[in-house]
Amino acid sequence: MKDKIELLASHTFVHGCNDVKEIPSGSVFLKSIDTSDVIKDCQKIFELLDNIVEEIREENVVQVVTDDASNLVAVGRMLMEKRTKLFWSPCVAHCLVLVLEDIGELPIFYNTIAN
Repeated sequence: MKDKIELLASHTFVHGCNDVKEIPSGSVFLKSIDTSDVIKDCQKIFELLDNIVEEIREENVVQVVTDDASNLVAVGRMLMEKRTKLFWSPCVAHCLVLVLEDIGELPIFYNTIAN
């Protein structure tokens, strides 16, 4: 399986701490990490993600995508500081869900949605 990871071109994403790699032949699930006891601990999450990048080898990772919780934004900054060729970004789908939830709370839409 390591040889397939070598083919990793430009896509690595993490959702929560599900470790999924995108390679030309499709997604490869490597592991799932229970982070429920450390999810708010920026240093622990940074260490987990940094170890994953190390395992795959930094030159094979271009981007890490997480949700945009403040602790994960901090982790993204920490990763980019340590690994200057790596790019972090928030998950667009997660951001859209948050925006739609806020829109749904507006009085003009709230009543329609509630009914």
